[in-house]
Amino acid sequence: MQQQHGMPAPPPAPSDGGSTGFLQLPSGGAVPAPGPAAAPPDVAHAGVAVLLIGPAGAGKTTVARYWADRRPVPTAHISLDDVREWVRSGFADPRSGWNDRSEAQYRLARRTCGFAARNFLANGISCILDDAVFPDRPAVGLGGWKRHVGPGLIPIVLLPGLEVVLERNAARTGTRRLSDEEVATIHGRMAGWYGSGLPIIDNSRHDVATTARMLDDAVAHSLASPPQW
Repeated sequence: MQQQHGMPAPPPAPSDGGSTGFLQLPSGGAVPAPGPAAAPPDVAHAGVAVLLIGPAGAGKTTVARYWADRRPVPTAHISLDDVREWVRSGFADPRSGWNDRSEAQYRLARRTCGFAARNFLANGISCILDDAVFPDRPAVGLGGWKRHVGPGLIPIVLLPGLEVVLERNAARTGTRRLSDEEVATIHGRMAGWYGSGLPIIDNSRHDVATTARMLDDAVAHSLASPPQW
């Protein structure tokens, strides 16, 4: 990134074993890969990091916020779109065309979310992140999140039917509302998660509370039998 006139060069990004903020993080990532479960996990009280994947309009942010609000242990919700929109002047809106600037801002937002998640986790606070991760770009998507957060990250896919996604997207405003063509393309690419081994929740006919309970079930299953990804 080119240095701004009159501004000092930014410090180098910390490594996985470095520090985030003022907190020394454990080596190898904040979330270790889980071992075999000796007993059914107590999901409600488990310290976890969940990545909720889905297309625009799937309800990721709504479900993630609801789930985090109602857990009996401290839990943070980290939305990639919220962090991406921290950029005000110079915001690279993907609706204007996907280019190097929008790609760079997405990468920066993911890294920032990952650092935040590790800081929360190292302080005993679970977290749920949401992002539209594509199955045909593993190095950028799941691979990047795994590097940022740790090998124990639990990815879960939220994938309602296309008609539901289109209806929900139509109710959105601002930069988060996409064209029907974009939504259909994204939804089609997301279908690639079927057969991946990741838990998939179809919330086409479920309200937020029911979907959150299904999310609990998916987290419990992943803790007991971690998916290979």
